[in-house]
Amino acid sequence: MKRTKLLLAIMGLFAGTAMVHAQNNESWAGLTIFAKENAQLRKDAAPVRAVFMGNSITQMWAMMRPDFFKDNNYVGRGIGGQTTPQMLSRFRTDIVALKPQVVVINGGINDIATNSGTYDFEFTFGSIQSMAEIAHANGIKVILTSVLPAAEIPWRKEIPAVPAKVDQLNAAIKTFCAEKGFTYVDYYSQLVSNDGTKGLPPQYTMDGVHVTVAGYEVMEKIVKKAIDYLIIDN
Repeated sequence: MKRTKLLLAIMGLFAGTAMVHAQNNESWAGLTIFAKENAQLRKDAAPVRAVFMGNSITQMWAMMRPDFFKDNNYVGRGIGGQTTPQMLSRFRTDIVALKPQVVVINGGINDIATNSGTYDFEFTFGSIQSMAEIAHANGIKVILTSVLPAAEIPWRKEIPAVPAKVDQLNAAIKTFCAEKGFTYVDYYSQLVSNDGTKGLPPQYTMDGVHVTVAGYEVMEKIVKKAIDYLIIDN
């Protein structure tokens, strides 16, 4: 019960942050949120193995599983509530400037949730493509991940056909990776419920979108293998 309340409180904080960004053009993309951390990393000049770019799913991952990031020399750059155009706007600041060996990009569910405007598949997919292309142009190896399963958007229950929109975006990301030689990491197939809803099962989520520790443990095994392959074998 305490854990559920804590998660709901965190989600409320993320939602509030997203609203502030939407109302203030200077902070719309959260350009200064990681300013101190980024400056310290650049000052240390130590090589960064991988940076994870994303929304609250990535932000909570770094908060709930800090040892996974610390032990593997990974850096989390997730901001709650963000959509892919917001992520793209801060990509050079939070990713390219850190000169990681690999970037792991996860985004799209908040676009489907209309967090920053009407959902447009082509615009969202284009934002993901642009992040990957910027990384590649700067010598950073690219991992694009699937959007996680979601039967509905808990804070936008009126949004129709969420699973179909997730499927469409995942199919496009997978095809794009195959065409460009980027790595596609499939969280979806390992996390989707077998009850026909095409959502997350109870052991992996508390609200239908955000992930429990058990869910992150599944994701960690998949993505670490992909990162290790890119760095060690290539």
